[in-house]
Order: sequence, then C-alpha cells, then structure tokens
Amino acid sequence: MNRPFDILVAGEINPDLILSGDVNPEFGQVEKLVESVSLSIGSSSAIFACGAARLGLKVAVIGMCGDDLFGRFMLEAMQSRSVDVSNVIRIPGGRTGVSVILARGGDRAILTYPGLIAALKASDISDQLLRQTRHLHVAGYFLQTALQPGLPALFKRAHALSVTTSLDTNWDPAEKWGGILELLPLTDVFLPNAAEAMAITGLETIDLAAEELAQHAGIAAAKLGAEGALGVQGKLKSRTSAIAVTVVDTVGAGDSFDAGFLFGYLNHWNLEKSLKLGAACGALSTQAAGGTTAQPSLEEAMRHVG
Repeated sequence: MNRPFDILVAGEINPDLILSGDVNPEFGQVEKLVESVSLSIGSSSAIFACGAARLGLKVAVIGMCGDDLFGRFMLEAMQSRSVDVSNVIRIPGGRTGVSVILARGGDRAILTYPGLIAALKASDISDQLLRQTRHLHVAGYFLQTALQPGLPALFKRAHALSVTTSLDTNWDPAEKWGGILELLPLTDVFLPNAAEAMAITGLETIDLAAEELAQHAGIAAAKLGAEGALGVQGKLKSRTSAIAVTVVDTVGAGDSFDAGFLFGYLNHWNLEKSLKLGAACGALSTQAAGGTTAQPSLEEAMRHVG
C-alpha cells in the first residue's frame, strides 16, 4: 500500500516548560532560584510522533494549537524532527496548552493549562486525510474530550479505508475509564501501561489484564517500566525484559515504546521482536531530560534487539 504517511497521529499539541532544582515553591511572593530551565516538546501525541519519525517512519500529526508562541514552538520543533505538521489546525487567537513542570530529583510537580488540548474532533479528520496514511494512532484519550464521542466512528472509517488503528489512553484523571472496552474491538493495537491495564479491566495482575484486553483488541502490548513489556495477541503471549540504562527522565518513555512497537507492527514483525524494539526505545529515551531528546534512531535501538 503506497501512501504518503506510515502513521497519522491525532492528538494534543503542547510544550513542557521544565524548571529543575531542589526547591519547594512558596506563596507570599517568595522568590527561589532553580538550576535549569528548558522548553521542550510535550504531549503524548507529539512525543510519540517524534519517536516514530526518529525511527524512520513517515509521520503526520493532526491536532489544534494557537497561533501563539507555544504553538509556533511546537510546530517548528516537530518539523525539525521530520514530522509533517501541514494538517495541524491553527486557531487564530487560540491558546496552545502548556505544562509547567518543577522537577526535583526523580519527582516532579506539574501545572497544566489545557488551552486547545481537548479541542480536536473526529469530524476534523477527513477520509481524504485517512487515505494518505497506513495507520492511525491516538494518544491522550482522556484529555481529548472532544475527540472521544466520535472515535469509534473514526476507527470504523479508518478500517473501511484499510487503515489500521492504535490507542494509548494514558491515565484517566477521573479514574472512571469510560468508553475504552467499547472502543477496543475497533483497535488493532492497544498500548496501556500496567497500572492502566489493571484499572481498565479491574484485574489484579498484569498478566490477567493483558490477556483480557487482548480478547477485545487485536494486540495488547503493556508497558511494565523497569520490568520490560508484556504482549498478548490471540493465544500468543510474549514478555521482554528492560535494558539497563542510566535514567535521567522518564517523561515520554511510554510514547517512545509505542513508537518502537508500532514500527515493528507496521513492518510485520512478530510480537516478541516488536516488544523488544519498543522496550529498547522506551528505555533509551530516558537517558536525557525531556521526552524527545534521547529518542533513539533505528540503528541505535536495534543494537539491543538482536
């Protein structure tokens, strides 16, 4: 199937403003100094898109941002990483979402201004655009409240146009997990982490949860952090361990895993090999601050796949 894009990412677009230092903020106009500051690519969708492009996939993004400083930063940053942003909807006068992060050691406090994060609707994604891609990936499901109602119909449209689908929900702030089990039969690859998988199914172990999810979705590939990853496809079950790295920042590691796993999926690799590439990409991405700084090339990741 010869199409311009391997993956179309429908998702949120916002940067992270990261302040690092051993401080506790205080009200009362108390000023404290931090050790460093950086503006980096944020949002699960954008980090995933950059990771997939870094591996050599042709990636396009559709989402919404304002014609403001943060929106321009995100578009330029994604373009610099070979992500096509020509389909991003720019809202004149709109405000791009942003997260302000205070990082201290291995912990962080996060304040997020939603802005246009939740504004994308399924109707914004045309059949004409779907015909240009092999695969549709949706991340940040619970933040994208305008997209949620039309997502089942969107996935059906994608399948009708020979486009495969994947979903990474991220955590549900309300912890209700509504709509997921109904969407999974339309999802070819479901990519939760262990906590999300167990919360969605109500089961107490990741093995049982992954097996349950794979009865609904085509593949359930669960991220286990330092313990690697677990995948279930029909009756096939595979587990891979994590590679040893010096961890600096875990932000976006799950999105980098998704990029690696879907690279394998789209190249018709078996479950075990796809899991290994996903786990390698996730681990390697943690070696620098920010979600995209240390994302590996395919050559770098394949050294750990064998």
